[in-house]
Amino acid sequence: MNPWLGALVVLLALALSAGGGWPIVRLVLHLASRSADAGAPDESPDGATATAALRGGTWIGILERLATTGVLLLDQPAAVTAVVAVKGLGRFPELKENPAASERFVIGTLASLTWAAALGYLGRWLLAG
Repeated sequence: MNPWLGALVVLLALALSAGGGWPIVRLVLHLASRSADAGAPDESPDGATATAALRGGTWIGILERLATTGVLLLDQPAAVTAVVAVKGLGRFPELKENPAASERFVIGTLASLTWAAALGYLGRWLLAG
């Protein structure tokens, strides 16, 4: 593959991962808050208490998606475990004290990682082809 085209694939994958993940995560959290088992409005994944407890989540999510897509583009999928571990350890105090924040964290993280992994593997496939 042309080096310039390869660089373009990497940049696009990273940009789509970072920027496109936010609306995906918001949509998944919104859908989760509307499910029958979501609990009271303030305890649901979209609740104000959960949102306040997980301050900085947008930036953490962007960095998480960049790291995940990046390590997959580098063909180092095992490094995703480090990304998840750092995020989980950093959030542990908030998650322990707030079950609604814990639910929001798990749902948002899984949606974010799925999006980032899809773009990382798509980019890797394009780079190989």
